[in-house]
Amino acid sequence: MSESFPRLYARTRRFSLGVPRGFTIAPGGGRVVFLRSRSGTDPVTCLWELDISSGAERLLVDPADLNPADLGAADEDLPAEERARRERAREQAGGVVAYSSDSALSSAVFALSGGLYLADLASGAVRRLDTEGAVIDPRLSPDGAHVAYVSGGALRVRDVATGEDRALATPESGGVTYGLAEFIAAEELDRMRGHWWSPDGAALLAERADDSPVRRWHIADPANPSSPPVTVGYPAAGTPNAVVELVILGLDGSRVEVPFEDEYLVSASWDRHGPLIVTMPRDQKALRVFAVDAATGATTLLREDADDAWVDVVPGVPARLSDGTLVWTADADGGRRLVIGDAPVTPRALQVLNVLGLDGDTVLFRASAEPTEAHLWTWSAGTISPLTSEPGVHTGHLTGGTLLVASQTLDVPGTTVWVTSGDRRLALASVAERPKLEPRVSLIRAGERELRTAVLFPTGHVPGSRRLPVLMDPYGGPHAQRVLSAARAYLEPQWFADQGFAVVIADGRGTPGRGPAFERAVLHDLATPVLDDQVDALRAAAQLHPDDLDLSRVAIKGWSFGGFLAALAVLRRPDVFHAAIAGAPVTDWRLYDTGYTERYLGHPDELPDVYDRSSLMADAEKLERPLLLIHGLADDNVVAAHTLRLSSALLAAGRPHTVLPLSGVTHMTPQEVVAENLLLLQVEFLRRSLGS
Repeated sequence: MSESFPRLYARTRRFSLGVPRGFTIAPGGGRVVFLRSRSGTDPVTCLWELDISSGAERLLVDPADLNPADLGAADEDLPAEERARRERAREQAGGVVAYSSDSALSSAVFALSGGLYLADLASGAVRRLDTEGAVIDPRLSPDGAHVAYVSGGALRVRDVATGEDRALATPESGGVTYGLAEFIAAEELDRMRGHWWSPDGAALLAERADDSPVRRWHIADPANPSSPPVTVGYPAAGTPNAVVELVILGLDGSRVEVPFEDEYLVSASWDRHGPLIVTMPRDQKALRVFAVDAATGATTLLREDADDAWVDVVPGVPARLSDGTLVWTADADGGRRLVIGDAPVTPRALQVLNVLGLDGDTVLFRASAEPTEAHLWTWSAGTISPLTSEPGVHTGHLTGGTLLVASQTLDVPGTTVWVTSGDRRLALASVAERPKLEPRVSLIRAGERELRTAVLFPTGHVPGSRRLPVLMDPYGGPHAQRVLSAARAYLEPQWFADQGFAVVIADGRGTPGRGPAFERAVLHDLATPVLDDQVDALRAAAQLHPDDLDLSRVAIKGWSFGGFLAALAVLRRPDVFHAAIAGAPVTDWRLYDTGYTERYLGHPDELPDVYDRSSLMADAEKLERPLLLIHGLADDNVVAAHTLRLSSALLAAGRPHTVLPLSGVTHMTPQEVVAENLLLLQVEFLRRSLGS
C-alpha cells in the first residue's frame, strides 16, 4: 500500500530531504561540494562532490560510516547551543547539516553530535579531531591550518597539524559567550555566525555577547513533570537585549577591541581590504557600514542609510570589488536597488532581494520584477545581465566562471539544479521523493492593489460544477511570501484542496517583493492592513469564480504570523470568516522579540496604543466562530504563553474554543507522527466547523 500524502509529507520533512543544498564551488570552477541525504526519506545529510569535467558525483562523508550513533536529527546528541542554532536556522535534518572549507576547497570541517571532524576532499579521508569539549560552529581557516570553534562559550582554535587546542577567549562571567550569534541576530537579522577568519588565517573577528541583562523565561514540559523547566534568555519587546561587542583575536595572543555604539551588529566580514561591519540602532531606522582597522580596531564610516519607518537588512551585503568599491543595496525612487560605490545600477522596477556573491568583479544577485518570481542577474563593468528567464524562483552561485542555478517552477514540483561551466551543462541530481499529487494552481492579481493571490481547486474539479467551502491559507506578514511561481509551495495547499476546499493564498501589504512602500504599509499596525488585504483577495477570487467559491463557508488557517492572522480574522471579521486554525500564533506583541516587533510597532513604552491595536487579547469577547489554537509547548520563538493567555481571556469571556497543545514540539513540527496527524486533525476541524 502506498503512503498517504500526510505521512509522506511528514517523513520527507515537507519534501525537503534529498534536495541538494549548501553548495561551494572550487576557485577554478572545476568542482562543486554540496550537502544531500541519500534518499528523500533519509534525514541524515551527507557531504558530496561533483566533478564537472567527468560529471561524476562522489560521496565524501556519510555520518553512518563515522559513528552509527551520529545519525538523524532525532538521534543526535547535540549540545544545547547547537540545538538552538538549528532551531533558529529551521534545520530539520541531521548528519552533516553545515560545513566550512579552506579557500582552496581542499579540506572541510564539520560537527557531528558535538564532535569535530576534518575531511580531506581529495582523498576522501575523514578523521575526528580531539577537542576540549562539545563543538559548535567550526570554521576552517582560509589556509586550512587551524579550526576555530565554540565550546562552553569559549572561542577556541585547534592546530590541524600539531593538535594543539587553546582558547582565544573565554567567558568572564555567566551569560557571556564568544564566537556565537546572539538570539536576535540569528532569529531576526539573518546572521547565524559569530566569528570570521582573516584572509591570512592569523586572526579572528569575534562577537562577544553578554545576555545576562536579558530577562529569563522558563519553558516547562508539562507532559514530563519530573523534568526541570528550560531557562532561556528571551528579549521580549521593550526589554533589554544582549550586549554585543566585537574583538579581533590574534593567534599570537593579541586582542584588539572594535568599538561601536549601535544596539545591533547586523553583519560582519573580513576580505583582503580588511574587516567590514554593519550596525543598526535599536529603533532600526538606520544602517551604518564601517571599515575596521585590524591593527587598532578603529572604525571608519563608509555609508549610512536612514528611513523614518525602518531600514531593511538585505542578505549578502556589504561586499567589495577588487579595488575596494563598496557593493550595497538601498531603497531609492520607490525600489530596492543594487548600489556600486554611490551609484544605483539597477532600475527601480527591479526589486533586489539579495546579493549571492562576487566572482572577481562580477556581482551575482537575485531580483524580482514580478513579485511571484525571483531571477538571477549579474552586474559587471557597468552592465546588468539576466541569467534566468523561465518563470520561477531561482537562486545560485558563481565562482571561477562556473554557474550553479537551483530552480523551482510551476511545472516541476521539486528543485532542479544545473551547473554550467564553459560549454558543459550538468544536472545535479535531487533524490527527493515525488509527491503523490500535482498542484493545480492559478495565480491572479486581486483587487485594486493587485495582490498576488493563488487559487487552488480539488483535482478533477469542473469549473462551475459546485460551490466549494473556502480555505484561506496565508502567512501574510513581513519577510515571507507564500504566492510564488513554484509548485513545491502548493503541495500542502493542494492536499487541502483535494479534501474538498477551494484554497486561496494571498500576499498582502507588508510582504516583500513589491517595493519599500508596500512593505512599510504595516508600520505601527500589523493588524488592519494585513486583514483587509485577505478580505479583498477573497472577494476578488470569488468574483473570478462566482460558481466555485461559497463565501458562506470560509475558513482561514496559518502558522506563526499566519496563526496570528487567522485568529485575528475570526475575532474582527466574523462576517467574512466562519472558522480559524491558529498555529503558534502571536497573540500579544509585547511577548514577541525586540528585533522583529519594535521594527514594525516601535517601543511598547512609547507606543502602548499601537501594541494594543495589533494584539488580540482585547478581542477575546468578540469570538463567535470556531477557533482551534495549536501550539508547541517547547517553542522558544513564539512561546506557548501566547496561546495560553488568549485561551484564558476567551474562557474569562465565556467563549468556547479548542486548544491543541503539542508536547515537546518547538516552533517547527518535524516529528513525523505530529506533522502527519496535524494535517488530518485540521481537516476534521474544518469539515466539522463549516458543515462540509
